[in-house]
Amino acid sequence: MLTATLKSLLSRKLRLLMSGLAVVLAVMFVSGSMVIKDTLGRSFDAQFTGAYEDLDLHVSLKPKVKAETGGPASVVPALDAAAVNRVAAASGVDKSLGIVKVEGARVLGKDRKLVPSTGGPRYGEGWRGESELLSLRSGRGPRAAEEVAINATLAEKAGFKAGDRIEVLTSEPKKSFTVVGVFGYSEGRDSIGGEQTVAFTEPVAQQLMLGKPGAFSGIGVVTDSGASAASVKGALVKELGNDYTVATGEEFAKKESDKSSAMLDMISQLLLGFAGIAVFVSVFLIVNTFSIIIAQRLRELALLRALGASRRQMINSVLLESFAIGLVSSVLGLAAGVGVGALGSSLAGGSIEGLEIASLGVPASAVVTSFAVGIVVTMLAALFPALRASRVAPIAVIRAAATPDHKGRKQTWIGAILLALGVVLVTIALVGSSGMSTMLPAVMLSFVGIALLAPLVSRPAVWAIGVLFSRALPGQLGRRNAARNPRRTAVTASAIMIGVALVTAVSTLAASFESSVTDEFKQTLKSDLVAKGDGPSAQGAPMDPDALAQAARVPGVKQVAIAMLDSGTVDEKAQKVTSWQDWDKARDVLGVTAKQGSLLPPPAGSVVMDEASAKAHSAKVGDKITVQLQRGEPRTYQVAGIFENSTFTNSIVVPWDDAQTGFSGKLPSQAFFELEDGTATSAVVPQIDELLKDSSPEAKVMTKAEVRDEFSSAFALQVTVVQALLGVAMLIAVLGIINTLALSILERTAELGALRAIGLGRGQTVRMIMTESMLISLFGAVLGLVVGSVLGLAMSHALEDQGVSHLALPWSQMLAYLIGAAVVGIIASLAPARRGARLNVLHAISHS
Repeated sequence: MLTATLKSLLSRKLRLLMSGLAVVLAVMFVSGSMVIKDTLGRSFDAQFTGAYEDLDLHVSLKPKVKAETGGPASVVPALDAAAVNRVAAASGVDKSLGIVKVEGARVLGKDRKLVPSTGGPRYGEGWRGESELLSLRSGRGPRAAEEVAINATLAEKAGFKAGDRIEVLTSEPKKSFTVVGVFGYSEGRDSIGGEQTVAFTEPVAQQLMLGKPGAFSGIGVVTDSGASAASVKGALVKELGNDYTVATGEEFAKKESDKSSAMLDMISQLLLGFAGIAVFVSVFLIVNTFSIIIAQRLRELALLRALGASRRQMINSVLLESFAIGLVSSVLGLAAGVGVGALGSSLAGGSIEGLEIASLGVPASAVVTSFAVGIVVTMLAALFPALRASRVAPIAVIRAAATPDHKGRKQTWIGAILLALGVVLVTIALVGSSGMSTMLPAVMLSFVGIALLAPLVSRPAVWAIGVLFSRALPGQLGRRNAARNPRRTAVTASAIMIGVALVTAVSTLAASFESSVTDEFKQTLKSDLVAKGDGPSAQGAPMDPDALAQAARVPGVKQVAIAMLDSGTVDEKAQKVTSWQDWDKARDVLGVTAKQGSLLPPPAGSVVMDEASAKAHSAKVGDKITVQLQRGEPRTYQVAGIFENSTFTNSIVVPWDDAQTGFSGKLPSQAFFELEDGTATSAVVPQIDELLKDSSPEAKVMTKAEVRDEFSSAFALQVTVVQALLGVAMLIAVLGIINTLALSILERTAELGALRAIGLGRGQTVRMIMTESMLISLFGAVLGLVVGSVLGLAMSHALEDQGVSHLALPWSQMLAYLIGAAVVGIIASLAPARRGARLNVLHAISHS
């Protein structure tokens, strides 16, 4: 039986290896992500080696508000001298040292623009002198308040040297300093993890980075000789309580390394997303390939059964073939993954100044996972065809080589159940708080259910689509061929269906968001100009209040609404918070509409909020809520009013005085300008730009149309990523269609010979097979467009509280996806059509 299996495998090695190519792609992405993460992870760890060797422990206060992805960084709570002395008095501590090192010092280059990022944080720190880690490359350390030293990476990137004047932005308005020194790190490093650092005198660093004199961001601890860091850490944790974080030097270095290497997770998740699509789609390809091959080997299998092969041997025979394919695919995929990892590590590392890439590493987990994914996925996909092979009766040896398509009622029922379960889970994910943890399996279940139900509609759908190609005889024949085996057509088209459905869903969500934003800009927003930072989020663009006051007096400006944005928590749930210098102006300029209560300027101790925030916290007018801002203690407010959801006010609005003491920054980050009737924006923008460019260089004045376009492009990256996923699915779909057509041509060899014998030319044969391929591809695309549109509209409706008030479909993109599917069908048909056209007529007619 083993010999028979191996001979069968070798006789069909090309077709089976084509199925394995899908698995190769999946393994390549999985192993590639692991190789990149291992290589870059070791590279970052090496950068931070010795960075905190002079410290045994590091003590800091926990932030009041945890930073959210894409939001502002958490404010570093300030420690005072009493805390330093308290740590120094703890058992096992030899000495403690107050440290000032905080993110947020941004340097302006000689072109008066922000110095571009070098891949790491931008720190402002208090100068502590040279050490084993840090040494001056030129000049000296800062001694006076107007002096700074900068690290070598920043100096090289901006072209600064000792003696130059530089301008630095912090939480306070821009200030100028003289560079008196340039420093580097041990082992010749210009930076640690691509960071840019400005070293002030300690009093200046305390004021600019922490907001008050005598403050520290952390405490460095050196333990007594003979005392272990672990035991002293335990004593400090007990002494200081839960409000403090105590970490060993190694732990703190690892934390800083992880902060700089955050992009590793993004790259890894992206590659694993490609791997997931490849694995999921390849299952359909493998199932279809084995099903067709088993149908064509019906006589062979029946003969083996007649000669005494048991059902178990039949199953083992098919699984052995799948194991061989999975093994070869895993080896090839792992090799390709190492190549992808090497290329990805080089490209990613090149974006970080001074990062020396470690030697390429292939972790054991990558090898194990590669073979597990390749072999297990292939064998699981082949299991159902193997079970079908075991049911072949010995009497089938006298029947035709291929079996007709069966009705598959059991498969239909399973598909209906899986689709229903998937719909329920999608609904739960959209209306509940489970998010992606429920959405991903729900969508996968739905796709499997739809794929199993697709045969019910494949014949009428293919017949209807085929009308477009049925004028000539080749088109009519291709139409009949595509419709003759609905189950095979449906499974082959599933790869395209999944890819098109995913990208259509995201495109629909983006179109709905764009339509909602456009409508809001037209209907409610009175502001003609907006001063903010680049990108949909403007929290990183502090503006000088004096410059904004001057801008409000520019001829043609009717009124200005000035805002600060930040993040906080309500009952330990993350929450956006906003404050307006003049709430009456904000309501007028933004067109805010009341839903409950009053929207008059809230008195002290009161807040107003949008509907989404009220729903999230189950709040209504008159209720009291507790808000933790970035600074200070929790504050209790009474809800004075609730307003309709709005793109620019999707938050809780707190009093301006509280924002000045509780927000992470003290400067405005947005300003909305309403102009007098008849005033041209082109006449006002240059004047406001001129006022802001010196004191607020990060701010950008934009027209209403520019802001609308910026918000509309918020989904551009997501759509691009999903389109790349579509590309992976399309590639596998090409393999699937080639496989199906090649096997179908083999199955219909005698039929093709007969058609050629009665006058069907080679060109007509090519067009017939090409039509069949295009119909399979277009059927998958149409099904994917329908499924993706429904999913996208459901997601858009569920985001109504987030400002998606209009539902829209991306018709132009959907047409592009449809055309792309037709092109895929043409490409996939080239090799099978060429083979079919070159069949020897006499040999084909005699084929059995």
